[in-house]
Amino acid sequence: MPETWLVVGLGNPGPRYERTRHNIGQLVVDELADRRREAFRAHKANARVAETWSRPGGSRLILAKPNSFMNVSGGPASGLASYYRVEPDRVVVVHDDLDLPYDTIKLKVGGGHGGHNGVRDVAKALGTAEFPRVRVGIGRPPGSKDPADWVLDEFGATERQTLPILVSDAADAVELLVDGGLLAAQQRFHAPRL
Repeated sequence: MPETWLVVGLGNPGPRYERTRHNIGQLVVDELADRRREAFRAHKANARVAETWSRPGGSRLILAKPNSFMNVSGGPASGLASYYRVEPDRVVVVHDDLDLPYDTIKLKVGGGHGGHNGVRDVAKALGTAEFPRVRVGIGRPPGSKDPADWVLDEFGATERQTLPILVSDAADAVELLVDGGLLAAQQRFHAPRL
């Protein structure tokens, strides 16, 4: 029986937030579904899901986008984990990270939430912080701009030029994490880019 992984892309619902920095986790999950030509459907856990595979003969993937706002992502994430019987160590949370420069991807398991309310709520709902995260760097705002406003802004013109590559790389990171393990993914994505 292949193992099942739940991949949760954090973000906010609705067209107003679709292309904002805070929604990069959902953009990555969209990319994973697009690669597999899978469509999302409504799920009773207040989320949209696409059921697929990491690769032929690989792990089962449940790709998920909560319908809730970022700060209350835990309910949908834990509801889906319970429904699909996925343990926290197989719940991959993909999210934006202010503390990483734009165009940077880091992976880790456990640790603090770094001030990210979505990650905090998922940890609270799962009853543990010991779940894998794919952290996608969006950088800090320039000058004295409020970080809360920065994450809810759309990507700037310069960022939009490389955003498809960043989203694709983050999707690659999820796939390598699932199929090759955390260390292999860290070795590839934590190395300086040439």
